[in-house]
Amino acid sequence: MTADQATPRLSRALPDMPPTAPVRIVHLGVGNFHRAHQAWYTAHAPDADNWGIAAFTGRRPDMAQSLAPQDGLYTLITRSGDGDAFELIGALSAVHAAAEHDQFLDYLRRPEVSVVTVTVTEAGYVLDSDRRLDAERDVIVADLERLRTDQRTPVVSLPAKLVAGLLARRAAGAAALTILSCDNLPENGTVTKTVVGDLAALVDDQLPCWIEDNVDFATSMVDRITPVTTDDDRALVERSCGYLDADPVATEPFSEWVISGAFPAGRPQWDKAGATIVENVVPFERRKLWFLNASHSHLAYAASIRGFLTIDEAIADPECRSEVELLWDEASRHLELPGDAIAEYRQALLARFANPRMRDQLARIAADGSVKLPVRIMPTVRAERAAGRIPLGCATTLAAWVLHLRGLGAPVKDPGAASFLEAANSGELAEAAPAVLNLLEPGLGSDAELVDAVLTQAEAIVRR
Repeated sequence: MTADQATPRLSRALPDMPPTAPVRIVHLGVGNFHRAHQAWYTAHAPDADNWGIAAFTGRRPDMAQSLAPQDGLYTLITRSGDGDAFELIGALSAVHAAAEHDQFLDYLRRPEVSVVTVTVTEAGYVLDSDRRLDAERDVIVADLERLRTDQRTPVVSLPAKLVAGLLARRAAGAAALTILSCDNLPENGTVTKTVVGDLAALVDDQLPCWIEDNVDFATSMVDRITPVTTDDDRALVERSCGYLDADPVATEPFSEWVISGAFPAGRPQWDKAGATIVENVVPFERRKLWFLNASHSHLAYAASIRGFLTIDEAIADPECRSEVELLWDEASRHLELPGDAIAEYRQALLARFANPRMRDQLARIAADGSVKLPVRIMPTVRAERAAGRIPLGCATTLAAWVLHLRGLGAPVKDPGAASFLEAANSGELAEAAPAVLNLLEPGLGSDAELVDAVLTQAEAIVRR
């Protein structure tokens, strides 16, 4: 193939590409999920031409390096049992590496920037056991020193980035702004407000009052299974679409976004693109965390120990599916939604998990269990124990996680798990399991009935 016949690289210079919208949203933590979810909703909003997104990566600049030469364009591959559908998404008007801190501050100074969205995973909020900012964590100590020395100095943590942006916005005289968390945390808007407020008070005692008057912390529940991009995905886009896309995204047909917030400076018409605007997100958050996320974590540990690699493989195994159903039975007793709605959601989840074309990797889902299990599993454990029951489904998840920490199944990728790893590998399983449970929640390892259930299930998993 000659140079003039080579497949062109995706860019807005190609014919019939979407125009670049003015930046009015800044996103922190651009990855596959954001591109398959919030950016997709924004692209589908009737007023999308007015709401461009400036997206910043996490600590690794890879996505900026792949998307910036494409002017933020990428291909969304929607995978169903019937085949693939391809859609060009143009909602990202600019893509930056996290290190481009001056550019981030510049966006936050602009009065037309109305919304900051966040997807950094649960660990990025740097929470302590009381769900406040862990001000003793090294990253926060270092960021606090930087902000006190020079408010324009690059910082690392999410709370510090947001505080730095709000300091810049206040200094520029720009006001109303909404910060919208899209991470899998209960009441994520309240969590974001708490960590930002805690750090703001340590940096500048006048800043919390300004934040209270000018910043809306919105809450949302997000849902769309989005696996990692593969070379096969890239090759498929080239064959099917006729251009090179360095970073397409594959996702499932299902998508859900439930949002609660005031949005004083406005927002895209996400509701007309399929999002649901409500007064109270909590029941929807709990449904997603206790069902989809909890079962994902369960399969990531229990099914990977059995040798499965993906969600669809795992849910096809009768034993894995039975454990997931038991986990859902326990959670169902404590969810404030109609029974028929819960049953319908469960059936939809089974169909989504079974989609053989998604190939969502258990090893990816297994990451950061030390911050995921407290919000995905522990609410059901507490509720069941308060009712005098032994939650066997949850005990099986906890058992599989202890075994995961002891080296079985998917590899441990969890920066916050040092103390859990030490406890899990401190001796025989009978001593290690209660030690891990005590770290997960003080006193949990002294619950003899629960510990017995966890040990029994761990032994059964190992036997199988």
